[in-house]
Amino acid sequence: MSFDYPARRARVAGLLPAHGVHALLVTSPVNVRYLTGLASSNAAVLIRADGGALLVTDNRYIEAARALDVPSEEAADVAGRLAEPGTGIEAASMSVAAYLRLGEGRGDRLVPLGPVVEPLRAVKDDAELDRIRTACAITDQAFTDVCPAIAPGMTERELARQLEGRMAELGADRPAFDTIVAAGENGAVPHHAPTSRELRAGDLVTMDFGARYDGYHADMTRTVSLGAPAAWQRELYDLVAAAQRAGRHALAPGATAREVDTAARSVIEEAGHGGHFRHGLGHGVGLEIHEEPFLGPARTGRLEDRVPITVEPGVYLPGRGGVRIEDTLVTREGGPELFTKTTKELLVL
Repeated sequence: MSFDYPARRARVAGLLPAHGVHALLVTSPVNVRYLTGLASSNAAVLIRADGGALLVTDNRYIEAARALDVPSEEAADVAGRLAEPGTGIEAASMSVAAYLRLGEGRGDRLVPLGPVVEPLRAVKDDAELDRIRTACAITDQAFTDVCPAIAPGMTERELARQLEGRMAELGADRPAFDTIVAAGENGAVPHHAPTSRELRAGDLVTMDFGARYDGYHADMTRTVSLGAPAAWQRELYDLVAAAQRAGRHALAPGATAREVDTAARSVIEEAGHGGHFRHGLGHGVGLEIHEEPFLGPARTGRLEDRVPITVEPGVYLPGRGGVRIEDTLVTREGGPELFTKTTKELLVL
């Protein structure tokens, strides 16, 4: 299933009059890819309110650009070639130096804008959902395949490499992000980087990882026990699992980001661990591993239909360890669709 890039550009063009500009210079590499299909480190696309578009890149990518369905040309300074007075620019992706260079000597200022493309990217079409579904299936299978090899004596780094290697064998472009493996006391650090620390009997081991497939990302976290868990470990796991269920059940078009976060966070707070859950509940996934919308106590906005998003509560006890459980789901009118499907029961290895 292919992507409808002209339709995406037309939606952006239709938004420009409301922003008071006649054109938008898109310089974010992810947004350029979303609007044209060109994946590059140096490209820009001008979207005009009348529906016209021009893609400019350098000689490394020009042949790929010419094969796309948008007019393209080559230039060393891609942004400078496209920027015109009265053009909107992506304030979040353009450096101050580039902004000053582009605006120099022009009668009208360039217009810094907030997110224009990103809100459109949040709602996914069927082609995008297919890619994310495949990325999640690869992630699921890698976890299933690697679990039997997890044993005391393996290091965190070795386990991370096994997960990443298996995802590559199953067809992933690459890991969606730097794989997290946190054993024992390291599980108290939400974004712990794997080390030479060996896994030991009695450890809880948290694995946060995902595959990228055709540019689209998956995100999943599972926590397992090496040997029978201690009472406190089982209690902690059951608490996080209950919070995760509450968060998943709260996902629905029309729900606010804060409401979904509260549904999960309140479970943890009522158990006296509110201070041990120190991050937002989740985030959108797509061409980026972290993209709009974000779920958190201070987040605003309502969810729409067909938005892939994670639900990932965690409880982290300094010096002891932690538990996080995460799935990628898609909001649906009839209830969320689960993309990462491996069991969320505590696996005892």
